[in-house]
Amino acid sequence: MNATVALILALAAGTYAFRLVGPALHGRVRLPQRVHDLAAAGAVVLLAALLATGALTENGTFAGWARPGGVLVAAALAWRRAPFVVVVLGAAVTTAVLRAVVPGAA
Repeated sequence: MNATVALILALAAGTYAFRLVGPALHGRVRLPQRVHDLAAAGAVVLLAALLATGALTENGTFAGWARPGGVLVAAALAWRRAPFVVVVLGAAVTTAVLRAVVPGAA
């Protein structure tokens, strides 16, 4: 067995063990409310960072104005509680129109 296979097996075993800890310790370990609040805030911050890098960059450079425009339209439609299909189509149409009309928006 080469080192790559051993590393993959070790990581798989560690992941499996880590996932077993949650159900095994459920109800036995009490975390302070502050930890719960920080975990929730951390999840929001990570999601926002992922959204920002996905919406604003491509290959390490600015992606142009079309993609952020589509994301803003999708965010507005989602905030207004539009159906998911409408949110996706609104973002796609906005991005396509901006790429077609605005020079350098791609």
